[in-house]
Amino acid sequence: MVTLLSLAWQTIRTRLGGFAGAFIAILCGTALVAGCGVLMESGLRAGVPTQRYAAAAVVVGGAQSVRPPGADALSSEQVGEQPSVPEALAGRIASVPGVRAAVAEQSFPAQVVTASGEVLGGPQSLGHNWDAAVLAPFTLRAGAAPAAPDDVVLDADLAQQAGVGVGGQVRITTRSVPRTFRVSGVVNALSRQSALFFTPQRAAELTGQPGQAHAIGVLAEPGVAVETLAERIGAVAGGAEVTTGVERSTIEFLDVSQTRTLLLAVAGSFGGFALLVAVFVVASTLALTINQRRREFALLRAVAATPRQIRKLIGTETTLVALVAGVLGGALGLAVAAGLRDAFAAIGVIPADFGLAISPLPSLAALLLGLGAARLAAWAASRRPSTIRPVEALGEAAVERRELGRGRLITGWSLVLVGFGGALVPLFLRGEIGTAVSTMATLVIVIGLAVVGPQVTGLVTRVLAPVLGRVWRISGYLAGANAQANTRRLAAAVTPLMLSVAFALATFYSQTSSTAAAAEETARSTTADYVLSGPAGVSPEVAAALAKVPGVATATPVVRTSVITASTVGDGVEVQRKPAQGLAGDQVRGALELGVDTGRLADLSGDTVALSRSEADWLDKKIGDEVTFYFGDGVPAKLRLVATYTHDLAFGDFVLPVALAREHNGGRLDDSVLVRRSPDADPLSVASALRSLPYPGLTVASPAPAASEGGERQAQFYLNLVAVGVIVGYLAISVANTLVLTTAQRSREFALLRLVGTTRRQVTRMMRLEALATVGIAVVIGTVVAVVPLGLLNVGLRGTPLPSGPWSVYFGIIGGAALLGLVAMGLSTWVALRARPIDAIGLRE
Repeated sequence: MVTLLSLAWQTIRTRLGGFAGAFIAILCGTALVAGCGVLMESGLRAGVPTQRYAAAAVVVGGAQSVRPPGADALSSEQVGEQPSVPEALAGRIASVPGVRAAVAEQSFPAQVVTASGEVLGGPQSLGHNWDAAVLAPFTLRAGAAPAAPDDVVLDADLAQQAGVGVGGQVRITTRSVPRTFRVSGVVNALSRQSALFFTPQRAAELTGQPGQAHAIGVLAEPGVAVETLAERIGAVAGGAEVTTGVERSTIEFLDVSQTRTLLLAVAGSFGGFALLVAVFVVASTLALTINQRRREFALLRAVAATPRQIRKLIGTETTLVALVAGVLGGALGLAVAAGLRDAFAAIGVIPADFGLAISPLPSLAALLLGLGAARLAAWAASRRPSTIRPVEALGEAAVERRELGRGRLITGWSLVLVGFGGALVPLFLRGEIGTAVSTMATLVIVIGLAVVGPQVTGLVTRVLAPVLGRVWRISGYLAGANAQANTRRLAAAVTPLMLSVAFALATFYSQTSSTAAAAEETARSTTADYVLSGPAGVSPEVAAALAKVPGVATATPVVRTSVITASTVGDGVEVQRKPAQGLAGDQVRGALELGVDTGRLADLSGDTVALSRSEADWLDKKIGDEVTFYFGDGVPAKLRLVATYTHDLAFGDFVLPVALAREHNGGRLDDSVLVRRSPDADPLSVASALRSLPYPGLTVASPAPAASEGGERQAQFYLNLVAVGVIVGYLAISVANTLVLTTAQRSREFALLRLVGTTRRQVTRMMRLEALATVGIAVVIGTVVAVVPLGLLNVGLRGTPLPSGPWSVYFGIIGGAALLGLVAMGLSTWVALRARPIDAIGLRE
């Protein structure tokens, strides 16, 4: 074993250039996987510092996830709306030993309105009951606590923005028209939110949830351990969520819980893609490196080295390189995770103050996965040099093997067929699943083509070589002859470039096409003339007030929410959160067209629901059947099906009565109101009447985005764009790595050409032609591989095979691929040609 390690180490030292490619591939792959691991761990136990509950040892809130009966521990889904907790629970918690006080906190939208009608504080401006101020604690800077029903305490920032002090008058809007309150005091401000405090009685009135609280903060007796107290409270809390430490922020801020779930999902899927690509790239790089050492392995076989010894030598060399690269990559993964966190925060997907959980586990896991991938790649690449017969060894070193094994051909073409079969799925299954399957199908096709790459490139070069020879006589002939004689080398250069092009095109244009399909369906489905919206939502009173405005035919309130479904799949339970809309069924006609095919939306009231046709078929539900699911806040629902519709891209799979949707929406507000004017009404008069409503912050705009989830879709698009950009960047590094390796090994070939009379200029032109051929083959195949699934996806989503999205991105991708290929091969050729031919011809292979 010591001898083998010594031999492997000596080989690495003398072939640093050859092993550099594998080192870089493993280093970058491990860093990517480690970065995703850090994000996953952060999704499990990171958060933001709590603010309103900083003084509370334990915070009790509504359950933050739904786990249906029969589901395993991993089959749960994060709630999409803020859950509440019974206010009476505070009394039971107060009797627990070690509890000094248990305070129920009310929380509801409340905003200060200036004299000019400007709304201060934004969506994170919340009203609370004064007795919950002790949980922060909020301390009075001036004035006194609210005592009368019309008293309010403002935080210092709000008071400054409003230009009001103690004793002054201020207008505040909650879920109704603004009311005037007297400022009785001013407290310290928080960085993440604005706070207004009312008397407990007025807060209970304004919250709109009698008997319910946002959370219960628990103050501990001195000397009581937090963990012990949490266990005691958990015994009486029923199904409520009991949190301590950083977990308290998940109760305070709904976006923190959603961020943790998002990080788990994104890092898991992104990490899976990164690992798959890393295995692929590492295997390709190692195969190329080992192929360059054919003469060395041939000599070892000729001097009686056994196949097992050859495999062990390759495995040991790979392990040493992978170990060093994995350790460095694991450390680099921390920087990758921080960069991804900052990128996600910049596009608004996660809070900017969301911290990362740092531990050695992700780096260790990435190291082990990197070692495993490298050893698997080494085993696959070592089979050929370890199994040739000694008598054939030296001959094998001189001529590249042309034919591919039957098993490899069957595997490769089978993957291609499976990929094209998967590309047909969006014709029958729309939505996010169809889009994801389409992208995965592209990746499977590329991997299949990579397996049979030498055969594919061989077919292409048979057509390409004569053309090169006729157009550029000497250089073109040499480039064509090289391509035909070294199809494996050409395939090794083409494959990562093809993967980059196909993966980038498929991922980008699948997202733009999906977004365009939803936008087009929304535009067709929205027949209203105006949409009213506000920065924090719209009061439920607005729709009723609009019904009295002259010239308004219908006013349809819209509440965007979500539901959680549980479906039995095989022996398990699949839990999903799906988008939903809350609509007034009797007001929809004339403002929205959902494509109703059975039932009537006019019956959408009380405990009823409308489903998309695809969802109804999946659940096997018909009109009048009972549909069970969970509302966005986790409350179980049993509603009667009254209608099915076909425009699910615009409206999601569930449409609820607007009153029911409001009841399970944390803010109890509408997202927008769609207005249809009467045919004989004057548009200017109606628009002017809409703008004069006594609800501050309302904006009147085009109705195009009213029913869509443009914000979420756009965030998801940018999220995928960031993730894809990182993977494409990794692929770009591997492409340059591979092209440099394939060119650097040809120093003796260049020297021989120059010694037999070929000029330096002719060799350089030959390599430029080879680079153009490499890039051309990769771009053409990569484009075709991506276009077929994209065309089928667009036929299924939009009825046309043409993908949606800017052409400039396509030209940017192929231009970047071409530039990368030409620069990598050009620089390595220039370096290889610097040596004198008589010196280079004597170099070892």
